[in-house]
Formats: sequence, C-alpha cells, structure tokens
Amino acid sequence: MKKAVLIFGLVIGFILSVNMILMVNLMYSNPEMKGNDVVGYATMVVLFSLIFFGVRSYRNKHLDGFIPFGKAFKIGFWIALIGSTMYVVVWLFYYYLFVPDFIDIYTSHVLNNCTTASDLSAKTAEMANFKEMYKNPLFVILITFAEVLPVGLVVAFVSALILKKKQ
Repeated sequence: MKKAVLIFGLVIGFILSVNMILMVNLMYSNPEMKGNDVVGYATMVVLFSLIFFGVRSYRNKHLDGFIPFGKAFKIGFWIALIGSTMYVVVWLFYYYLFVPDFIDIYTSHVLNNCTTASDLSAKTAEMANFKEMYKNPLFVILITFAEVLPVGLVVAFVSALILKKKQ
C-alpha cells in the first residue's frame, strides 16, 4: 500500500505544485487577470482523480480485485494527504523565498475585481484582515491545506464508493 500511496500522492503533489507556480507567475505577469475559481477547482478535481487510479491499481494488484470501502477510502485519504502536503510545502518555500509580496499582489488583484463602492470597501477591510492573518506561518499552512485537501477527500470518498467490491 505504501508504494502506491507514495507514487500517486507524489505525482498529484508535483502536478498541483507546478500548476500553482504557473498560476502565481501568471498573476504576477498579468495583474489584470481575472481569476476563475471554477477552472481552478475543476483542475484540482481532474488532478485528484488520480486517486481513483491509485486505489484501483492497489485493489487489482494486491487484493485480487476486492476492496472494502474503508480500505479504499484510507488509501485515497493518504494519497490526497501526501499530494496536499507536497503542495503546502512547495507553497511555503515559494512564498517565503520567491514571492514574499504575494499578498500585496493578490490584494490588489481582488480589489481590482470589485464592481461597486460598497463591495470595494468591504473587500478592502476583508483583505486587510487576511493580510494580517497571513503573517502567521501556521495560518499560511492551514489556509493552504484548506485550498486542496477537501477536494482530495471528496474525490477519495467518491473513488472509494465506486471501487468498493466485497468478496
């Protein structure tokens, strides 16, 4: 189980990390870029769909084609956790070493997308609070995990439902 979990988790983490670095660089090079959360989360779902293949591979190679829901979810959970952890670690290094002004760029990006004066004032206060919280590395770790891990867990759950097979 360890080998399948590591391989699929590291592949997911690597691709997520490369995608994140590309998106951050795109935001830096094009400040007028409008973000699209739907595309971002759809990309994560597609990447985390590798969990399905990791669980299926383990089931077929090591368990003669049978796997209970709990074991399938456990494997998917560990794959998602490894991929998400790799994403978080890469973000921490990238943020602190290469883009320490990211929050300023991100704040201006969010405020440029405001359409009304009341929306602008509310977002300005919200982003000032977020910027203050982002000074704490523990908050950075938690918020970064919150970006990706829930998506991975949902995919792990769905994969376990689909792949479970009793003898």
